[in-house]
Amino acid sequence: MRTLEAARTMAKRKGEKSKDRGKVSKERGARKKKKRGSGGVAFPRPFTVRESDIQGLGGFALRWIRAGERIVEYVGERISHDVADARYDDDDAKRHHTFLFTVDDDTVIDAAVDGNEARFINHSCDPNCEAVDYRGRIFIEALRDIAPGEELFYDYNFELDEPITPELKKRYPCHCGADNCRGTILVEDPESGGGGKKKKKKKKKKKSGKKKGGSGKKAGKKASVSGKKAAKREGKRRKKGGAKRK
Repeated sequence: MRTLEAARTMAKRKGEKSKDRGKVSKERGARKKKKRGSGGVAFPRPFTVRESDIQGLGGFALRWIRAGERIVEYVGERISHDVADARYDDDDAKRHHTFLFTVDDDTVIDAAVDGNEARFINHSCDPNCEAVDYRGRIFIEALRDIAPGEELFYDYNFELDEPITPELKKRYPCHCGADNCRGTILVEDPESGGGGKKKKKKKKKKKSGKKKGGSGKKAGKKASVSGKKAAKREGKRRKKGGAKRK
């Protein structure tokens, strides 16, 4: 009788230990999930937005950001190219001022609607970040280790479906101050892949612009995968840019 009771007691204790282990495992999983946001994005966000010496507002690292870290997702309203063209007509505007990023030949992200801090990350001809297309979602990732307080940049690789003239370069200027600064956010040779340095990933194209009261700041961007030419729209400039596809 005593032996039976002892066996039952031991079985009960084992069951309780098993439940405790399961609870601890779930708690650990929840903590890990909390450290990483949706899509593997760093959480909490490792940068803040404040005034930039380059142009307007910019993103600045709050902590060390390691190379390859997924910093933020570029989000906003997803619209068609036709809607984007109707919403933002750069041919009529004195300054390009949209927050557009082309996902593919059908979809454009307008970060001016339901966007986040990603839209404030500035352009540089010598970037420390890059834009990456992962299953139709656009992420900003670190190209190298970034120190706290350092401003985040990626190359907009802004492309027009027309010859690049000195007048257009003035319309789309860059003041990043890098040794290799090309003086414009435009990329004259789309086939070169623009600002991305990792050759293993295919480039994506981005549409970029600037805000009122400044120059060189991104405020309108469009992107499309390199190696895949987006259909040209008659009578309208097509702006593309530099994100990579995973």
